[in-house]
Amino acid sequence: MKTHPLPSCSAFAPANRFSKTVRVMACLCTLLFLLKISGKALAESAPTYQRIITSTPSATEILFAIGAGDRVVAVTDFCSYPPEACKLPSIGGLLNPSVESWITLRPDLIVYQGGNNRLASNARNLNIETLSVPLDNLEEIYAAIKKLGDLTEKQKEAHQLSAKIQSQLSDFKNTLNNVRAKSVLLLLGDSNDPRRDLYAVGKGTFLDELLTLAGGENILPPTSARYPKVTKEFIIKSSPEIIIEAGPKSRLSPEEQQERISAWSRFPGIRAVQTKSIFFIGDDYILLPGPRLTQTVERFGQVIHPGLFPQNKPNSANTQTRK
Repeated sequence: MKTHPLPSCSAFAPANRFSKTVRVMACLCTLLFLLKISGKALAESAPTYQRIITSTPSATEILFAIGAGDRVVAVTDFCSYPPEACKLPSIGGLLNPSVESWITLRPDLIVYQGGNNRLASNARNLNIETLSVPLDNLEEIYAAIKKLGDLTEKQKEAHQLSAKIQSQLSDFKNTLNNVRAKSVLLLLGDSNDPRRDLYAVGKGTFLDELLTLAGGENILPPTSARYPKVTKEFIIKSSPEIIIEAGPKSRLSPEEQQERISAWSRFPGIRAVQTKSIFFIGDDYILLPGPRLTQTVERFGQVIHPGLFPQNKPNSANTQTRK
């Protein structure tokens, strides 16, 4: 019988290499599948925060606006909206919160508006998670809405809220197409005595962005300070067309407003003084970087371009201050 020599190992090398490749690919597919299953399990088991303390009114308003208000167990003394939030327990002020109340309230998350290292440190000592939400400009406000939506599993509602705000701001921008911007000095209402140096809204802040959307042109130059102190000499030299004093302390009676305007009359060279274009906006939302910022744009627009933003519209937000 004729015998055939067995083939050498080299004759099977291509087949062996092919089989090895198939095995490797099969292992990779299995690994990817397991990773996918594992990732899904991790995502499903990620903690959802159920007891949230908000130490900034802006975060309170965002959480209620996205339908997560039932997760909020406490707010601050400065909470003024929505009404149901103002009925919740208070942890005190922004700078001196009651740490003792945290123990009673048993929060699983404390939300604060950036830079409050003392609050973060106290929470860490009590093993409470914290979330810092910068809210200095519109981009950060949208990011905060998204983050709070993610943490409360309200992603859809958070997306809808951001989209609604952006759509409304776009409408304001379209309304002012081809309209000349007016020069504006926007002052913070807690330092509005014109005989002293004043604190104004600087460039790059959310209030500066809203002022621009309302058809104003901030007279302040770019600086590193978000809310710099301005001198009388600077105001006289810049001579803004409009002066707006904004903030809770600008909630003045007609008589008080007249007194303030009279104080400005010491500087007759300023165009706003000459035309009596000095306005006081004391609405509770005016300085808050939250869901009601479109109302801030409207209020600015009403004093900068009154013909385009009539003041006879009903206010859509009913406000309530904490007792």
